[in-house]
Amino acid sequence: MTRSLRRTAVAALAVALVAAGCGGGDGDAAPSTTASTTTTTAAAATTTVPEIPLESTRPPAGYEEFRAQPTACGADQPPVLTPMTFAAPEDLAIDPASRPQATITTSCGDIVIELDPSRAPATVNSFVFLAEQGYFDGTAIHRVVPGFVVQAGDPDAAGRGGPGYAVPDEFAAPDFVYTTGTVAMANAGPGTSGSQFFLVLDDVQFPPQYQFNVFGTVVDGQDTLERIAAIPLGAGPTGEVSVPLETVYIDRVTVAR
Repeated sequence: MTRSLRRTAVAALAVALVAAGCGGGDGDAAPSTTASTTTTTAAAATTTVPEIPLESTRPPAGYEEFRAQPTACGADQPPVLTPMTFAAPEDLAIDPASRPQATITTSCGDIVIELDPSRAPATVNSFVFLAEQGYFDGTAIHRVVPGFVVQAGDPDAAGRGGPGYAVPDEFAAPDFVYTTGTVAMANAGPGTSGSQFFLVLDDVQFPPQYQFNVFGTVVDGQDTLERIAAIPLGAGPTGEVSVPLETVYIDRVTVAR
C-alpha cells in the first residue's frame, strides 16, 4: 500500500474518534470507516484490521440493545448504569507531580492506567471525578477496532453521550506518536472532550488535524485488551466493523491517588 493510502486509512479511523467524541452529551455521528479491510501504520509497522462477516446478526445501536446481548468473556452482567450529568467537575486538587493509577474493571479483566496530571491536569481531574462518582459503572464499551483502539466512556453506548460539560483542550503535539497503551479523550472537535476515551492497541501517528487530550498510559492489563479485541464484531451504520456483538461492560473504575 502506498504511503498516501496508508495516511488516508489512518485519517479515516481518526475521524471516528473525532466524530464520536462528546462534550455536553450531544456529540456527532458514530464511526466513519469502511467495513472492508482497513490498514493503519506507525513508522514502519502496518496493522491490518480484517472485516468480520455479520451473517444475520444486527449489531446493537445503543445501551439498551447492548444490555440485550450476551456479556463478553463469560462474565456476569453488571447492574444497569445510573445516568448522571454535571455542570462541571469538582476541583480535586490532584498534585501535577503525582501519578495516580486508575483500575478499569471490565467483563474481560482489569486494565490499569497510570494517569499523567502534569500533561493534562484538567482531563485527569475530570476522569478521576467521574470515576469516583460512579459515572462509568455499568457502561458498555461501544467501539473496538482491533489493531487500533478500544473506545469507552459513553453512557449512551452510541458515540454521542457525555457528562454534561466539556473538558478544556489539552491536546498532544501534532507530531505526537500514540504508542501502544496510550489513553486519550475522544472528541467532536476543539472544545468538546467529555467522558469518552480510547485506549490505543498499536502504535499510530494521526494526521496533524486530529488532536486529542492524552492523559495516561496502560501499565497493566494488556491481556485484557487482547481479549476485548478478540470478541466478535459487527458493522455499525457507517460500515465500520467495530461494534461488539458480545457486550464488554465497565463494572467500575477505581482510582488510587
